[in-house]
Amino acid sequence: MAARSSAFNAPYSAFLFDMDGTLINSIAAAERIWGAWAIAHGLDVATFLPTIHGARAIDTITRLGLHGVNPEVEASAITEAEIIDLDGIVEVPGAAAFLQSLPANKWAIVTSAPKELAIRRLQAAGVPLPSVFVTSEDVSDGKPNPDCYLLAAQQLGVNPAACLVFEDAPIGIQAGQASGAQVMVVTATHLHPMEMAHGSINDYQTIAARVDEQGQLRLHDAN
Repeated sequence: MAARSSAFNAPYSAFLFDMDGTLINSIAAAERIWGAWAIAHGLDVATFLPTIHGARAIDTITRLGLHGVNPEVEASAITEAEIIDLDGIVEVPGAAAFLQSLPANKWAIVTSAPKELAIRRLQAAGVPLPSVFVTSEDVSDGKPNPDCYLLAAQQLGVNPAACLVFEDAPIGIQAGQASGAQVMVVTATHLHPMEMAHGSINDYQTIAARVDEQGQLRLHDAN
């Protein structure tokens, strides 16, 4: 509660949002495709699926070190399948309205998904597209490396340490921390409680944001 209260009392130059699990719920679609891929490669599905969230597809596959598997080719095939399968993708409650309430130059989306897939998923969920959009193609090292968040802050023209990162997965939380930003954890898609030192929200229905006299964003309770 103290961490949440601290996040609500601070001024921010910008908000930086992860996408999957943070603004949209795409778990069903992602796990259908990755589950089939895991079975085809002889992996234990229940053990493997939790490792896919928050990371780039090519990084997930590379970490496995499977003999005879080309991570670039396999990641491309998975992305193509995910672009087609958008069934069940929805916004995290209140996400679209919350983003629409923010000045366009004060927020960005920072995702491990390729840009085409990210656009298709956001459109399927009815979530607005950002003016600053950092995707998997924009960095050579994906999360937990902080480069993606540092790039988003740079493109917005702000200090990353003056930003608030919204994340859901441990690998993304690490990237947000490493960038120097504050982190707010979105728990809407968490199946199990997660111990964390950061503030958290379940969704966006109970929060709002305003721009203060100095042009900084501030979070507050919507009620």
